[in-house]
Amino acid sequence: MTLPRVALTGATGYIGGRLLRVLEERGYPVTCLVRRPGYLASRVTGTTRVLAADVLDEASLRAALEGTEAAFYLVHSLGTTRDFEQRETEGARNFAAAARACGVRRIVYLGGLGPEGPELSRHLRSRQTVGRILRESGVPTLELRASIVIGSGSVSFEIIRALAERLPVMVMPRWVSVQAQPIAIQDLVEYLVQSLHLELPESLVVEIGGADRLSYRDLIAEYARQRGLSRLMVPVPVLTPRLSSLWLGLVTPVYARVGRKLIDSIRTPSLVTNSLARDLFRVTPRGASQAIRAALRNEEREFAETSWWDSLSAGGNPAVGALDGGPFGGVRVGNRLVDSRQVRVGASPAETFRVVEALGGRTGWLAWSFLWRLRGALDLLVGGVGMRRGRPTGRPLRPGDALDFWRVESVERPRRLRLVAEMKLPGRAWLDFEVEETEGGSVLRQTAVFDPTGLSGLAYWYGVYPLHALVFGSMIQAIASRAHRSSGQVTGKLSGRIHEAHPHD
Repeated sequence: MTLPRVALTGATGYIGGRLLRVLEERGYPVTCLVRRPGYLASRVTGTTRVLAADVLDEASLRAALEGTEAAFYLVHSLGTTRDFEQRETEGARNFAAAARACGVRRIVYLGGLGPEGPELSRHLRSRQTVGRILRESGVPTLELRASIVIGSGSVSFEIIRALAERLPVMVMPRWVSVQAQPIAIQDLVEYLVQSLHLELPESLVVEIGGADRLSYRDLIAEYARQRGLSRLMVPVPVLTPRLSSLWLGLVTPVYARVGRKLIDSIRTPSLVTNSLARDLFRVTPRGASQAIRAALRNEEREFAETSWWDSLSAGGNPAVGALDGGPFGGVRVGNRLVDSRQVRVGASPAETFRVVEALGGRTGWLAWSFLWRLRGALDLLVGGVGMRRGRPTGRPLRPGDALDFWRVESVERPRRLRLVAEMKLPGRAWLDFEVEETEGGSVLRQTAVFDPTGLSGLAYWYGVYPLHALVFGSMIQAIASRAHRSSGQVTGKLSGRIHEAHPHD
């Protein structure tokens, strides 16, 4: 059987990343459509193309979809803070028009399971609107509607795991008891792959789910049972979605804005209402107990292939990191502010870079740890990503990886690591580490760059600079000290500077 050329959007996200791996393993030629190809290029096999495209730019979609036979549309704005319905609608219309113009023979879209009607949350309603736009595009579209996804690194599993592990006593608002039909990530991916070969003379909606009907409360109880945890669950009559989302943001890795959309969605039952999936697909969905057991096996290895927070949209700012054309990028808002420090290290560049690359997560940032945690907690309170995302384990960093409240923008081993901030800021920020070889060791240069927005950005930078000087100055010395322990001594003293770098620099 000749395998079709497949276009994949959402490959930097949780489900798209899992689907990409399976498509590559089964020999499908894949074209990934991403906003920033550099974030994905190092993760794909030689048969996969990575092209720059944005669903809000129809011309870029047409160029990328040319020559593809089937397309997966896995774009959702879960982390976007404003106008997500308008953005999703515009993106779907652009994709539909581009697919039709390029002769794409089918679109496969993953939407949300739930009854159509005014009681739906904005998030679920937007997903169903996207599905309708794609089905009416003139390109045969298969819309799969799924409920809670259970898998290592999925947003739902992270909520379940964090609540069960951290809270011996849990308050249970009413939304925790709403019935759903959770599906294992492995089964969801199999449905998506089989969708490429399903007879599809016209557009179709198929509801998919696991073998069990149960609630978040049931899932938490099952997780606790498998982990041998004794947990007391206390029902409460009133806990608004906003308060619930803030509660989730404090005790789980989920940001408040993501938690709010999730809670709004699961207040409506999400159950499969017909046997169409069973009739059309060769998939036997596993139950919730099996799905949790499989996810725990991944968690116990402390490695998830993809995680929901890795999605570039999870940070809520699709423009972050889109920099080209200069030492710190060609897109600027006002004057850049730079704090650069360097130190000579009695260790090779490779040894020094290994210490730099290990920063974040459980390792921490090597100096003033409580201030880093405090900054993360403040970020969570204002709806930011906080520090709970941690870092990938079991492999080196790659462009696009989430790293606490940073994201890896580029890695050039053993020379350079550049991080872009995803915390809430009145501007944009980067943290850059450069290692150069020198006689007897290396030189480590650490540069913080801030692109302020208006007076509030300037006030923020100069207001926190004393803390930055303390934290960044101590951090670079700690990196140097850790690097030289096994291979020599620090051979020079720290030098630092702060200056304003104007756009014409």
